[in-house]
Amino acid sequence: MVPDPAEEVATVQDVLVVTGCGGMGTAVARRLGAGRAVLLADVDEVALAASAEALRAEGLEVSTRTVDVGRAESVEGLAEAAGALGRVGAVVHTAGLSPVQAPPAAIVHVDLVGTARMLDIFGRVIASGGAGVFVASMAGSMASLDADLERRLATVPTADLAGLPELSEEVLGDAATAYVTAKRANQLRVRAAAGPWGTRGARVNSLSPGVIATPMGEAELAGPTGDVMRRMIAASPTGRIGTPHDIAAAVAFLVGPDAGFVTGTDLLVDGGVVAAMSA
Repeated sequence: MVPDPAEEVATVQDVLVVTGCGGMGTAVARRLGAGRAVLLADVDEVALAASAEALRAEGLEVSTRTVDVGRAESVEGLAEAAGALGRVGAVVHTAGLSPVQAPPAAIVHVDLVGTARMLDIFGRVIASGGAGVFVASMAGSMASLDADLERRLATVPTADLAGLPELSEEVLGDAATAYVTAKRANQLRVRAAAGPWGTRGARVNSLSPGVIATPMGEAELAGPTGDVMRRMIAASPTGRIGTPHDIAAAVAFLVGPDAGFVTGTDLLVDGGVVAAMSA
């Protein structure tokens, strides 16, 4: 008996790819993973194994892959692994480094080049009707870059990005400046990628969290700018720190059908910090 093609299509798994197994990535996998094949990726093998084990204990189907998002061959391997699992229906990129965790060069490699590589490579494999969410930061919404640099950050080929003179360690000077620049670049590159993703019938957006109660967020609060961040939270309309669940809920909206007419934009999920600063 000849198999019915419609039945074959119906049996293909929907794959959720999540990069970064920290607080936000794990919360996203937990929120969106039921009924999907989850491919969880991180550079830290120990943290990756622990996160996957916890999610499996909750009944999720989780595969893992160690990946350095700044390396093209590593991201290509991740995309191949995702395709082998089924239909790549959602990609949520949360992997990143904060200013207290790394020097400028590492932040450029992971936060900027890594995001650009994920956009490029998964933009070639995302399924029709699929969606991507790339985590930037409210810091990107606070950036003050000139128009020419913004244009180049949005459009320069990924392989050439790290070579931009403005991204040299000498020009950036410190990790905080590197972080702000990288996160603004994330927003710009997602906007530019909406067209190519759209040719595959897919959507892509960035999401810019404020201060979130994750290990990374706690490290920043304990760092040199912690007092400033606490004052920003206190002055915000919500008056509280964000949670990974706040981010997972926003991601669920962006990848879901209710956001079917939303692409190429940034969703600021910061409790109103940027609004308060602007006012």
